[in-house]
Amino acid sequence: MLSRTTTPGPAVPSRRTFLGAGAALALGLATPARAQARPQEKSPFGRYGSPSARLTERTLYVHPGGLGDHTTVQAAVTAASGSGFTLVIAPGAYRETVAVSVARTEMTWIGASGDPRDVVVVYDNANGTPKPGGGTYGTTGSATTTVQADGFTARSITFANDFLRADHPEITGTQAVAVKVQGDRSAFVGCRFLGHQDTLYADSIALGTFARQYYRDCYVEGDVDFVFGRATAVFERCHFRTLNRTDLATAPYGFVFAPSTALANPRGHLVTHGRVSSEAPDAYYKLARPWVPGSDTTARPMLTVRDTRLAAGIDAVAPYTDMADTYPWQSQRFAEYRNTGPGAVVSVPENRPQLSPGEAESATREAYLGDWTPWKGC
Repeated sequence: MLSRTTTPGPAVPSRRTFLGAGAALALGLATPARAQARPQEKSPFGRYGSPSARLTERTLYVHPGGLGDHTTVQAAVTAASGSGFTLVIAPGAYRETVAVSVARTEMTWIGASGDPRDVVVVYDNANGTPKPGGGTYGTTGSATTTVQADGFTARSITFANDFLRADHPEITGTQAVAVKVQGDRSAFVGCRFLGHQDTLYADSIALGTFARQYYRDCYVEGDVDFVFGRATAVFERCHFRTLNRTDLATAPYGFVFAPSTALANPRGHLVTHGRVSSEAPDAYYKLARPWVPGSDTTARPMLTVRDTRLAAGIDAVAPYTDMADTYPWQSQRFAEYRNTGPGAVVSVPENRPQLSPGEAESATREAYLGDWTPWKGC
């Protein structure tokens, strides 16, 4: 987000460590650097067939060692020149940027092992990273994966941006997007989104388009505004984790949500039956701040968090703050309902707007997603 202020401070590594350029993203997990079939499996594609036994004629197989149709995800996406393709992706770390254009509708990506830690799509561009030929990537251009097509579904995949402030003290634009999603009817089930600032960009293709997105049983981590954008997005049973920051001496370390919902859109981001945990000290994170981008100064950001456990890392006294004085959070559409945990304690009622039971009846996945019912296939 180019119009936002980057949190200042010297660059110091987080808990993230790496196995070397092009290797797997460790992050405390044993993600394999190259694909290997599990002992009980006949192929690295598990129960999803193989190039010699395709599930359908529109199923393509990705394997970094050459056992599939393609060795990179982008090559498979490029080959899927039409609607309704499925990519089965073998375990491995795919260090590349990937773009799914608007023409590649109804595409599905499946992590073959069923464990999102095994299939990692990762790169390390940031807002301020120099581009070949001049200029910088900007926030949108920093995305490891960009999805513009309608009807996209991903299962059991990790989307990551492993840009580290510590590695690039010369870069001040540290927004680094793991995935930018713009298409309508975009669903992510059992996926992981890893980054620091601006990890998950839940957006739409245009200001007047209200893209619907559904995230279920997903894990998202970061520090500054790491879930943001103007989409109508439902996060069901998702886990959001705030990272520790040794480069800052005082709170706040960051903000979980930064919606930028268009004024005409009656539904923004909805978090339901999830949890927010933290590596940081108690009360060092804000739950949200509103983003009113320069491209849409009439935006009225909307976030509802309901039936969700908020750990002590969230500032319970003042969970919301402003991104700009011109657009105070009190003038936006922020609300909560039946949240639990130490970060959800209401000690200053005016700082924590609550839905009434009647209002909560319209804060549901069904109301937000309308005639689209992706949860039925989960």
